Amino acid sequence: MDVRTACVTGADRGVGCSLTAELLRLGYTVFAGQYDKDWTLLGALKEQYPALLHIIELDVSDDRSVAAAKGKILSCTESLDLLINNAAVLGDIQSTISDELDFEQMKQVYDVNTLGPLRVSHALLPLLKKGKEKLIVNISSEAGSIGDCWRSSWFAYCMSKTALNMQSQIIHNHFKEAGGQVMVLHPGWVQTYMQGKLDEQAAITPEQSAAQLLKLIKQHEQFQGESAVFLDETGKLLPW
Repeated sequence: MDVRTACVTGADRGVGCSLTAELLRLGYTVFAGQYDKDWTLLGALKEQYPALLHIIELDVSDDRSVAAAKGKILSCTESLDLLINNAAVLGDIQSTISDELDFEQMKQVYDVNTLGPLRVSHALLPLLKKGKEKLIVNISSEAGSIGDCWRSSWFAYCMSKTALNMQSQIIHNHFKEAGGQVMVLHPGWVQTYMQGKLDEQAAITPEQSAAQLLKLIKQHEQFQGESAVFLDETGKLLPW
């Protein structure tokens, strides 16, 4: 029996939870990183998929939390096929260079959005090298594209995602030697709670975004090459 394994960070709600649900539906054993226990969506999935879903406490900005999560995953499996680094925060999106800037908050955004995926990828790379798919998917954003930049604010989020994109290429340069691959995916404009409340004006639901992203993930071999690949949810190549 072909048992596939995946880890999804930031799985409490939104795209992360929907990706977890899609992977479970496809038969993956999923290690879902939970940051906020107040959200009960993962609990409901656990009732539906008791043997396949493992909920693990995970704060990607905390070294000890990442190490503990690795230990819990290792207690169940020695390999991972897929890692989806989804956990992210938005930070201040209003302030321009002419306004007061909260640099401490910017550091926190970087710690989650940029260093968080690096912590997790670093911790789980030995397991990924033993997996069949050997795939890291970093959920980035069109906001991280320098080539398509149009904003005059969003400093922390945009810069953290641009740095995540560079991180993805650096990891890919190493990981490809072991047959591995890194994909960088923009999930679309999704109805999420990243601004503190549900963004009802957004174009697609988390479920729709997750379904589109999983289509690309299932086709990952067609994008495999010397470089990491940066795609939107429809499969369109985005400029770095």
